[in-house]
Amino acid sequence: MFQKILKMRIIPAIDIIEGKCVRLSKGDYDTKKIYNENPLEVAKSFEAHGIEYLHLVDLDGAKSSQIVNYKVLEQIASKTNLKIDFGGGLKSDSDLKIAFENGANQITGGSIAIKQPEVFKSWIQQYGADKIILGADAMNEKVAISGWLEESKEEVIPFIQNYQQEGIQYVICTDISKDGMLEGPSFELYQRILNSDLSNRAESRLKLIASGGISTFDELPKLAELGCEGTIIGKAIYEGRITLKQLENYIINK
Repeated sequence: MFQKILKMRIIPAIDIIEGKCVRLSKGDYDTKKIYNENPLEVAKSFEAHGIEYLHLVDLDGAKSSQIVNYKVLEQIASKTNLKIDFGGGLKSDSDLKIAFENGANQITGGSIAIKQPEVFKSWIQQYGADKIILGADAMNEKVAISGWLEESKEEVIPFIQNYQQEGIQYVICTDISKDGMLEGPSFELYQRILNSDLSNRAESRLKLIASGGISTFDELPKLAELGCEGTIIGKAIYEGRITLKQLENYIINK
């Protein structure tokens, strides 16, 4: 148990609308709350507390037909040492190229994995499983797409298993009903996803990144115990429920 806790990555989130750092509730764009006009400032404050990773989401891009906020990505990547996974609106080979050229360490594909599976599979083959993350965002255990504005017919666990067979290892799973609600994450769903891992080899096992609903520091060791490889934390940081000092101590002591 203790070993699992040692390995879980802490990944703060910055969601971008019109170049600003925002949070939504349950993915609803009408609930937008601006936390900072300058995302670079936010990223630098994370880095100053020992954070090494960042989940950067282009919410304008998620609704649009292409990547939008790549300049914010470029700014954070060039002015910090954070390892950035970038998602939102990556719908074509050229979007992917733009994301990597502007400093993304990994990219997350969600909608494209449903709408254009052949394109997404080609990305896994071209860039490798360490660069491509599957975004499996769930509403009522069905995969949601297009900035969560649409629900697909795909069930989340078979969807993940299908892509595991294509070589995917990293999966970010957000339970949308929990996202931004500060009521705790979907422990039970994550347990079932980890129990359904198709790989029996340590090097190719599912690297599940929990996301959505994190509300207190005490939830982090529980997610680590389940076997989550990382946890994305958003609103809990911005609303002061989890302090950067707590995260710094967690990172130092792991």
